[in-house]
Amino acid sequence: MLCYGLRWFFSPPFQGPSMIVSGRLFERGLAYVGTDYLSYPLWDEYIRYEESHQAWSNLALIYTRILEHPIQQLDRYYNCFKDLAASHPLSEILTPEEATMLSASVEADTKGVEGEVRPDGLDQSSKLVSAGLTEAEELEKYIAIREEMYKKAKEFDSKIVDFETAIRRPYFHVRPLDDPELDNWHNYLDFIERGDDFNKVVKLYERCLIACASYPEYWIRYVLCMEASGSMELANNALARATQVFVKRQPEIHLFAARFKEYSGDIAGARAEYQVVYTEISPCYLEAIVKHANMEYRLGFKEAAAAVYEEIIAAEQAKEHSQILPMLLVQYSRFLFLVAGNAEKAREVLAGAHENVQLSKHFLEAVIHLESIQPSPKRVEYLDSLVEKYIVPNPESPSLAITSDREELSSIYLEFLDLFGDAQSIKKAENRHSMLFLRQKGLSVSKKHHADDFLSSDRAKIAKTYANASSPGHSGAGAYLNAQTQWPAGYGQKAQAWPQTSQAQAQGQQWNPAYAPQAGYSAYGGYPNYSHPQMPAAAAPQGAAYGAYPSTYPAQIYPQQNYAQPAAAAFPQPPASVPQQPYYGTYY
Repeated sequence: MLCYGLRWFFSPPFQGPSMIVSGRLFERGLAYVGTDYLSYPLWDEYIRYEESHQAWSNLALIYTRILEHPIQQLDRYYNCFKDLAASHPLSEILTPEEATMLSASVEADTKGVEGEVRPDGLDQSSKLVSAGLTEAEELEKYIAIREEMYKKAKEFDSKIVDFETAIRRPYFHVRPLDDPELDNWHNYLDFIERGDDFNKVVKLYERCLIACASYPEYWIRYVLCMEASGSMELANNALARATQVFVKRQPEIHLFAARFKEYSGDIAGARAEYQVVYTEISPCYLEAIVKHANMEYRLGFKEAAAAVYEEIIAAEQAKEHSQILPMLLVQYSRFLFLVAGNAEKAREVLAGAHENVQLSKHFLEAVIHLESIQPSPKRVEYLDSLVEKYIVPNPESPSLAITSDREELSSIYLEFLDLFGDAQSIKKAENRHSMLFLRQKGLSVSKKHHADDFLSSDRAKIAKTYANASSPGHSGAGAYLNAQTQWPAGYGQKAQAWPQTSQAQAQGQQWNPAYAPQAGYSAYGGYPNYSHPQMPAAAAPQGAAYGAYPSTYPAQIYPQQNYAQPAAAAFPQPPASVPQQPYYGTYY
């Protein structure tokens, strides 16, 4: 966008600004994005501007600056530089500073050899004759220096080209980035941080935070990187931009800022970051409350730490339905017992909790754990009343928890009683657990067993049917079933052509295992009106047992194997009440 604005500014009728002002505008743009991998449009605009004024020395200097950085289209710039050096003398492409340095060097060399006599007695003044060769050598040296810069930049480009190619969205957008692109930014930053160029690290982070401005983890990484490098000014600047502009509505960046400011000694700033989280961004954000109280206690302000909890608990108790009050009471009680060492007050905080809060599995589990780590005697009756209120169905409280949560909490309470309870309390809890959950579990298991029995019974019936079909009285059907169970899946996808044989040949003839279907059979699909050859009705009557099978068989592949074709006389005659049906026409 910057290069397009500059192009508009320098296009007619805006030709009035002087070259100095114009150059400063380009330099301001290049100071921000001149080293970016995709900064070539801005460099192109700068080159066109200098070419329009035929400022060849400025143009050569621009090419020199480009060749120092691994930007896209670096080969094109190197070739353009060589064309410029070949089409203009060295005096035109040298800047005034470079020309002054070159003349001073030549003058020093000339003074160094004046008055000296070569071994053959000739004066060194003959060097003036070779002045033209000296200029050519200087031009070659001038190009060689920039060629080395180009090779170095090209080598670095080969290392980062994969990272740059994976960047699909270098600009900001409200839509989230894909995970591969987010990982690519992290990997790219890892690679650059392993180098020794601090400017490249800062530039890449600034580029990354254009596309990833909505992700707090990149801001946190930037702050930590600048802190590790000793650049606290850049770290504080990045943190301010994150918390005040780009991700100011996300709690995690403020929690990080609070910790960072505490480490830096800015206690007031840390307090402000915690408070802005649980009062404005995410009201009653439990993590921010706990960390704020812990910080106050860590700094030696014990009363302030307790005040953080008590003020918010009082505000939540005034509400009709508080979502965080149960866990807030648990956290405060845990803080009083583990940190402040006040076990009595820790129990008082939870004494009337079940009257004011909505019980949940997480809340009761925390209460049981807290009671287990406190000194004896344990408040077994108090815990039992809470557990019973949660797990026993009550018509007055229709919002009963799901069965799995109630059963799990009851099991946790049984473990607690096994450690600290007496025989009477254990018996009471176990009987309640059995009545509520084991009977339901038994019913569900019995239903599952019934379903398994049904499947087993069904499988037995099918097996029995097959066994009956294989009996001597059903030899034809049994032979068919045995053959069907041996045929692999896929049979029937292409119909088989049966060879024309006489009844005498069919009775005992063995089929050749190497028999291959003829070419005409393989083209069976091309004859829609093709009908299978029919066996004589008298030779192969249809048995009654076949009527129980569906009209089509599952797709199977016909194996190449040796077996004898069953004799036609082996099929039993059907009863008179069962109508005769042709074998092939029905099932194929």
